[in-house]
Amino acid sequence: MTTKRRALITGITGQDGSYLAELLLSKDYEVHGIIRRSSSFSTGRIDHLYRDPHDRDVRLFLHYGDLSDSSSLITTVNSVRPDEIYNLGAQSHVMVSFEMPEFTADTAGMGTLRVLEALRHADWPVRFYQAGSSEMFGKVAESPQSERTPFHPRSPYAVSKVFAHWMTIQYREAYGLFAANGILFNHESPRRGATFVTRKITRGIAAILAGREQKLYLGNLDARRDWGYAPEYVEAMWRMLQADEPSDYVVATGETHSVREFVEAAFSQVGLEWAAYVEIDPRYFRPTEVDELCGDASKASAELGWRATTGFQDLVRIMVEADLTEAGLDPSKYLAGRAAAAPSLAKS
Repeated sequence: MTTKRRALITGITGQDGSYLAELLLSKDYEVHGIIRRSSSFSTGRIDHLYRDPHDRDVRLFLHYGDLSDSSSLITTVNSVRPDEIYNLGAQSHVMVSFEMPEFTADTAGMGTLRVLEALRHADWPVRFYQAGSSEMFGKVAESPQSERTPFHPRSPYAVSKVFAHWMTIQYREAYGLFAANGILFNHESPRRGATFVTRKITRGIAAILAGREQKLYLGNLDARRDWGYAPEYVEAMWRMLQADEPSDYVVATGETHSVREFVEAAFSQVGLEWAAYVEIDPRYFRPTEVDELCGDASKASAELGWRATTGFQDLVRIMVEADLTEAGLDPSKYLAGRAAAAPSLAKS
């Protein structure tokens, strides 16, 4: 009888963690996740993955722990003895990192080091994935950005991720760990956190159509990003750990669109003129902005056989449709130019 491969995911309750757990379960892994102890449950994105408690073939297990606590990480790693570890946990909101720089650095930066230290002493073969970010490029030296592009981080979050990236390389080179960095550009989905701009836009549209809000308040509409679809990006993570040798990879679509373009595309899905509903709030501007990010994923394509397949308009539609449904609205009444209610919403 073949033993199932075992994976451990930090940040399993987040967008990427939930999609990755789904992917690994579909590949017959036994999946373990680390979650923080809190006064409320935060497992909504993965609740559907649990099987009937009377079913003996349970393959998803959760463990209390924290990236700021070495002892819990060491205990969990040694008890689970995973074949693969995916480090997706961190305080990942860029704007929040300006308000909580120490906490961000402790989870995104030092948290990675703590996991690597736990792996360094493992007495079994284990492969490690570190979730990097396109924000590390910051004030870009060239466009598009590849694995060879220098980093110039422009936020505490990005600085912390640069630390984690180079620490992963350090442990790979110093101790021979199979440790790979994924430099993922923006990737979205209906599971994206509500405070991230794309989800804020699509949820805002649903709230306006439901009559619960009249305006959507945003910050810099000129920032340009390379937006992909999150379920496809977790496939790239998995492929990195199936390679013969560990390396670092940019994961991106190669296209760039402004926040304004995302707003226009999302509102046009439901037949609304965005300018009537969107207002700029200076509170949402960052102290240091990242103007444009666009990734070159040719290495991932050549070595991993990975490429993005969901286009920008399709991504926007997926998110708008999901948030209309979540708001209790029938998407068929609003999408594809059938927004019969739209004219009555506009302000004169």
